[in-house]
Amino acid sequence: MNDLTAVVTGASRGIGEAIAREFADRGAHVVLCARGADDVDAVADDIQSAGGTATAVRADVRDEYDVERLMETASRVGGGIDVVVANAGVYHGTPGETPIQEESYAGFDDHLRTNVRGVFATLDESIPHLNEGARMLVPTGKVARDAKPGIGSYAVSKAAAEAVVRQFAVDTEYVVGCVDPGQVATDLSGPAGRDPAAVAPMFTWAATECPAEDLAGGVVGLREWKSATR
Repeated sequence: MNDLTAVVTGASRGIGEAIAREFADRGAHVVLCARGADDVDAVADDIQSAGGTATAVRADVRDEYDVERLMETASRVGGGIDVVVANAGVYHGTPGETPIQEESYAGFDDHLRTNVRGVFATLDESIPHLNEGARMLVPTGKVARDAKPGIGSYAVSKAAAEAVVRQFAVDTEYVVGCVDPGQVATDLSGPAGRDPAAVAPMFTWAATECPAEDLAGGVVGLREWKSATR
């Protein structure tokens, strides 16, 4: 992945951090963002100490002007953008314990503002800076397609994010798709699940090796990844 530039949002912890590290380990220049400047700076510094190339930008995906600045920075330092991973997301509450009828309007609104509008802004603002053959990836989960009790408007937001991906896939010339890593242990989703580092290679595979016809407008998951890489 030498000479590729990858933008990863929500990269200060969890799966976003693991994805950023994986891209850097494969030789990409990673431009990573999060709301907390100190946190994202620390990840970038660690990547650079390990021999990788990283640029940290403090950005909130709920603010399109932040996202615009992020993409302009990535394009300037990386010579255009080759991969976008719109990973930033929030979950207000405890997974399995947030039935939708008990949610606050503020929680519902922020799930959609961050997990849907934030994905839209990330994809939309990247387009003027994408290199030929660029790919845009959005992490997703089974709850987007298979309702599970107690997941509330987070599940609604993931379903809507998948719809955003499908529309970008048909309206643009780029390969835009979803990657479902299964249950991953993070601060957002809880301690159960796979280690983020164990599934991060799915994203480098989806960015470079996954057949475009399988990814574009669709969802690739553990089965497809393992079948292709075994």
